[in-house]
Amino acid sequence: MDTSQIERIAKLVVNEITRGTNIRAECEVPIGVSARHVHLTQAHLDVLFGVGYQLTKNKSLSIPSQYAANERVTLVGRKQAIEYVCILGPIRTVSQVEVSMTDARALGVSVPVRESGNTAGSAPLTIMGPKGTLDLPEGCIIAARHVHMSPEDAIRLGLLDGQEVCIRICGVRAATFHHVKVRVDPSYVLELHIDTDEANAVGARNGDMAVLIK
Repeated sequence: MDTSQIERIAKLVVNEITRGTNIRAECEVPIGVSARHVHLTQAHLDVLFGVGYQLTKNKSLSIPSQYAANERVTLVGRKQAIEYVCILGPIRTVSQVEVSMTDARALGVSVPVRESGNTAGSAPLTIMGPKGTLDLPEGCIIAARHVHMSPEDAIRLGLLDGQEVCIRICGVRAATFHHVKVRVDPSYVLELHIDTDEANAVGARNGDMAVLIK
């Protein structure tokens, strides 16, 4: 191999390293760890807290229109109950309970991994509030990992709503998450959503950065 060939190969390697570095910087994504929580319809909120009850805001979430409420409920499964579970507002048209796989096993309930909103045929669960008990015939899911982004972010990254990407979590327990669904909406800010099991597996916390791999 002559000198010119060596120089050409060296330039190609440098270009690839530089390109990879730029892509990494452009595709950094903040991590949001989602703990177990509940979304409720007004009718179901009425059962648990009394007719006409209104949620009270505790703190805002990364999606400006959503918030963690002060109100808490208890999830009751076949094996045990999990107390002090947060309700997220505002009120929804369909009730939904999101738990981790560890939670599901503790409750003794077989819970499917689903996209948020896809509750048809999902797990039944009992919810207890201060004024009543609600037996959900379906609605309990393990939320599939996903990454929120605005339309502008999607254009910048060359991604489409519903597309799947990989996300690399760096650090001592580095790992790559596959089949991460892209969810695009004008109200979203760029953020990877994983549950507590996934976060604990890689040692991630809210606000840590991950790298999106197209």
